[in-house]
Amino acid sequence: MIESFLITSRETLEASLVIGIVLSYLHRTHNHSYKKNVYYGIIFGILASIATAFLFSFFSAEFEGQTESLFEGITMLVGSVLLTTMILWMMKQRHMTAEIEGKVQKHLEHQSMFSSFGIFLLVFVAIFREGVETVIFLNAAQYASGVNFIAGTIGVLAAILVGYLFFVSVRTVNMKKLFTVSSVLLILFAAGLVAHGVDELVDAQVIPAIVDPLYNLNPVMNSDGSYPLLHEQGAIGSFLRGLFGYNGDPSLIEVSSYFFYLGIIAILFYRVQKSKIPSSA
Repeated sequence: MIESFLITSRETLEASLVIGIVLSYLHRTHNHSYKKNVYYGIIFGILASIATAFLFSFFSAEFEGQTESLFEGITMLVGSVLLTTMILWMMKQRHMTAEIEGKVQKHLEHQSMFSSFGIFLLVFVAIFREGVETVIFLNAAQYASGVNFIAGTIGVLAAILVGYLFFVSVRTVNMKKLFTVSSVLLILFAAGLVAHGVDELVDAQVIPAIVDPLYNLNPVMNSDGSYPLLHEQGAIGSFLRGLFGYNGDPSLIEVSSYFFYLGIIAILFYRVQKSKIPSSA
């Protein structure tokens, strides 16, 4: 449930920030006539994202057996890579507002149909990019632990509200802390996707399991047939499985990939933080 909320809220928030910056700049510079191009970009971006979701679902339904495991494994690994690049990109955006306003200003300087199309394209690409990433992330989450539609919808609404408060209200929302907390959770979620993706590739016989299982922590089922809380399909275990990639009986390659990913992301995170520290003259 929480992974669906995190994915949709984070992606929607990024898109809403771009839209908010563009609309705010157009309002501040009295270029109200270009606002309709922003709305067109939003509409067509959403429609293109929906079409992508249908196409993705259509093609994924055609796979079965070993091919299905291979497709699901690749989808999870691609999702983890996109999540990682998204998180690292957001960490580097110290001047996000200035950069987007600069792009809008360049489009407005032309004062022609190209400026209108440029603003439309800027918003369309922002919406469509986040939409495609959301489709991939949610499909990867669906393969790993399932997707909660209600949580995803709440995530979208929460992100829109945060974007509104940040740009229209007194801007009291601490975006740095918000992105830091969500980034940590999404990194752990991405690590889980890596582990699940590797597990699917093992099932597809693409890579060896080496030792399978490496250990087995799944408790015995209850006498009534229900799963204990810590079982990977129990109340707590399924939550940990969806958010952190918990598996009660993983293979050696699955566990290794999980911690290898966390090691790589720790190094990248350190480099990003180090690059923010100004060098002394």
